[in-house]
Amino acid sequence: MKLILDFLGSMANRVFLILLAGIIVATTATTYLAARERHLTIAEMRNQHAAERVEQLVQALDAAAPETRRQILLANGNFGVEARLVDTLDAGADNNSGLIGLLKARLGEDRRIVVSHEAACTARRARRFGAPPHWPEVCQTIFISLQDGALLRMKLHNPDVHPPFGHGPYYGPYLGVFLLLIGLLAFVVARMTARPIKQLAIAAGELGRDIDRAPLPETGPPEIRQAATAFNAMQARIRRQIQHRTHMLAAITHDLQTPLTRLRLRIEKVADAELRNKLIDDMAVMQSMVREGLELARSMDSAEPMQRLDIDSLLNSVCADASDAGQDVTLEGRAGVLVMAQPGALRRCLTNVIDNAVKYGRYARVTAAHEHDKIAIRIRDGGQGIPEEQLEAVFEPFQRLESSRSRDTGGTGLGLTIARNIAENHRGSLALRNHPGGGLEATLRLPAQ
Repeated sequence: MKLILDFLGSMANRVFLILLAGIIVATTATTYLAARERHLTIAEMRNQHAAERVEQLVQALDAAAPETRRQILLANGNFGVEARLVDTLDAGADNNSGLIGLLKARLGEDRRIVVSHEAACTARRARRFGAPPHWPEVCQTIFISLQDGALLRMKLHNPDVHPPFGHGPYYGPYLGVFLLLIGLLAFVVARMTARPIKQLAIAAGELGRDIDRAPLPETGPPEIRQAATAFNAMQARIRRQIQHRTHMLAAITHDLQTPLTRLRLRIEKVADAELRNKLIDDMAVMQSMVREGLELARSMDSAEPMQRLDIDSLLNSVCADASDAGQDVTLEGRAGVLVMAQPGALRRCLTNVIDNAVKYGRYARVTAAHEHDKIAIRIRDGGQGIPEEQLEAVFEPFQRLESSRSRDTGGTGLGLTIARNIAENHRGSLALRNHPGGGLEATLRLPAQ
C-alpha cells in the first residue's frame, strides 16, 4: 500500500495514469462503436446476400412444376444451399427482422417467413474457419411458403466469419502492442510535463543551501520561461538582501569594537570594585551578542568552499578540544564515511550543540554511526530535558528557556539557531528529543558520500 501511495504521490506518475486511462477509455469507446457499426454493416450485407439467394430459389420453385422441384433443390445443393420441402417447422424462430423484412419486400407480404439458426451448424462452420464456437452465426435456416402453399426449408452458409468486439485470434497481441504504445506515449508526455516542475523544485532546494547557485535557464515554452525568469529574479533579490544584511551586521560589529574597547578601558578606572565587575560582565554580554549576531548571519550565507571531509576526524578533534577546555565530553562509535562539508562551519555546528549540552546538562555523550545513506551524530546530555512543546521553539533566534542571562547559564540564544542553519546548508537536519533514559538528545544527520 505504501508503494502505491508513493507512486501516486509523484505528479509525473499522476499525469501518466490520467493520460493512460483517458487514452484507453477513449480508444475502447471508439473501437467499440466502430466494431458495432462494422457488425451492423456486415449483417446488412449478409441479409442482402441471403435475400437474393432465397428470392432466386423461391422464384424458380414457384415457376416450376411440382414434379421438377426436386431436381431444382438438388441442383442448388451443389452451390452451398441446403433446401428441401417440409410439412412443418422443425426449428425455433429467430429475431432477424431485417432479413424477414427484405424477403417480404422482395417476395410479397403474404408469404409465411420464419428465420432461425442452428447452434450445431454454427459450431461446425466456425471450426472450419479456426474460430471459437461463440462467434456470430455462419448459417441460417429459413422457412418460407411457396405460392401453392408448400413450405420450403433452406439452410444458408455464410463464407465469412466476423468475430464480435474483443474476440479474434490476433486480438490479444494487438491489444498488448496497443497498450504498450499508448503507455510509452503517456509516459513520455507525463515526464515532459513534470520535468520543468521537477527542475524548479530542485532549484528551490538548492537555493536554500547555496544562494549563489547558477540561475535557471530561461528556455522552453512561454509559461516555463516566465516561471524561470520569476525564480531567477527572486533569487537575485534574496541574494542582495542577505548580502546587505551580512554587510550591515559586519559593519555594526566592526564599528562597535572601537567604542566598546574605549568603554571597557574607562570601566577599568571605576573605583567601586563591585560596580566595575558588573559593568565588565555587561560589556562581555554585549560583545558576545555582537559576535553571535555576526555568526548567525554567516551561518546563513557562508562563503567557505565545500570539500570532502572525514567526519570521524572532525568529531575526534571537536571532542578533544572540548575535553581540553575542561568539559565532560566523550565520543563513541565511528561513521567510517566521508561528507561534503564546510569544515569551519560544521565544526561550529558541533561545537555549539556540545557546548549547549554541557552548559545545561553537565556533560555530553557523543555517538556517531552510518545509518543507510546518512551519518547520524547524537549528542546526549544529563539534564532534565525540556517540555515537548518547546523542542522546536529553542531553535528560534534569541529563544532561551532560562531567562536569567547570568554569567553561568546565560547566553544570546543563538547557538542552536546557528547550528541548525549550518546543518541545513549541508543538506542535513538537526532535531531534539527527550531521551527515554533521561536528558536531552540532539541528532545531527548529514548525507554520506
